[in-house]
Amino acid sequence: MSSDTSRFPIGDHCIVERVRTTFDIQPVVDMHTHLYAPAFDRGAEDGDERLLLYGIDELLAYHYFVDEVFRVLEPGSLTPAAFWAMPTPERADLVWRNLFVERPPVSEACVGLIDILTSLGLDPAEPDLAGYRSWFAARDIDTHIDEVMRLSGVERIVMTNEPFSDLERPRWEAGVDPDPRFAAVVRVDPIVEQWPSACERLAAWGYDVREDLSGQTTAEVRRFLDEWIERTSPVYLACSLSPAFRYASDGDAPSIVRRLFDECLVRAAREHGLMLALMIGAKRAVHPEMRLAGDGLGRADVDQVAALARTHQDVTFLITMLSRENQHELCVAARKFSNLLPFGCWWYVNTTSQIREITRTRLELLGTSFIPQHSDARVLEQLIYKWRQSRRLIADCVAERYVLTEAAGARVTDAAIKADAERLLRGNFVERVAGWTAG
Repeated sequence: MSSDTSRFPIGDHCIVERVRTTFDIQPVVDMHTHLYAPAFDRGAEDGDERLLLYGIDELLAYHYFVDEVFRVLEPGSLTPAAFWAMPTPERADLVWRNLFVERPPVSEACVGLIDILTSLGLDPAEPDLAGYRSWFAARDIDTHIDEVMRLSGVERIVMTNEPFSDLERPRWEAGVDPDPRFAAVVRVDPIVEQWPSACERLAAWGYDVREDLSGQTTAEVRRFLDEWIERTSPVYLACSLSPAFRYASDGDAPSIVRRLFDECLVRAAREHGLMLALMIGAKRAVHPEMRLAGDGLGRADVDQVAALARTHQDVTFLITMLSRENQHELCVAARKFSNLLPFGCWWYVNTTSQIREITRTRLELLGTSFIPQHSDARVLEQLIYKWRQSRRLIADCVAERYVLTEAAGARVTDAAIKADAERLLRGNFVERVAGWTAG
């Protein structure tokens, strides 16, 4: 990635290199991904849908490239429906030809894929995908995971596990052998974002729940959470929320959403000693025909996050927000509530310019008491470029602060740099995970 040091004053390049070198070798705990241990797919037959995605076709069929390729296709030449009807390799061929062969790959996602290929020792100038496909097909998956983790400097991968997923749920119920390289998370946003349908599904699974929360509903939702926490041993609970999320009630009576948080999600987190992660700001199905590539974003209300933190000061809330406009407000809220732990730059703010801006703001307002990044990777090899990029950007932002620290008269030692690198890339997360053990 970029090695530009022009924005640092003359004479400060030494500290920049010290910081970059230290961050380059610091192991990372990737505390939020959409990756899976290979055990989830063991026993799957040809044609079965896989949970662990890897290889050139999955990289190119990734939704970041889907909306990008439609911008360069001749208008009307291909409908989204026709695109999704193609087999995955044909979609990958289309993306490769249009975004990598017929024009220079300059977008963030395109440059990232080039970085992946070169890091794996592959020539990024191939005219077609045949050679890449042969190379990936010859890889042993466990060896490949280890190599990707080595290249990215990731010591442990935190999954996102969804009890409401018809694809994933049966695999847990059948039994999944633990993999020390991967840690679990229980994601439960259907409980608050789609409560009526979640209620219907819980009832079908034998839980005594009612849409108006009467009777034993909240106790039964907690029983559901308890069972999945026992089954998966998660490192935190997670909930993805729209920009319209409201926790604080406008009236006297608590809303259904507030009760589900207070009596179910937060209570389960407290009783099991877990953090509760909220990922706020995705607008689903802005363009439904584009599927996952059709999701957008919107500005959320940080006051709702502050109300949660104020009400439940004994629970840590991991918070990431998708809108650029929310980032400064979130930092200010986190200054007021030590149980708010901002993390990561995801999706549409996982770009060079936005990572720099958000990390600088957090360092200025929060010091090093936040988690600067997670990969949000859905395809295994994305770990490589996302962490190569993020390490350098985070290191340069930290170095900028050290330059100012030393200009003010203090001295930043190598030991202090090492401690901050560990704190930012793993410690601020793992120190809040009860019973954390290295992979």
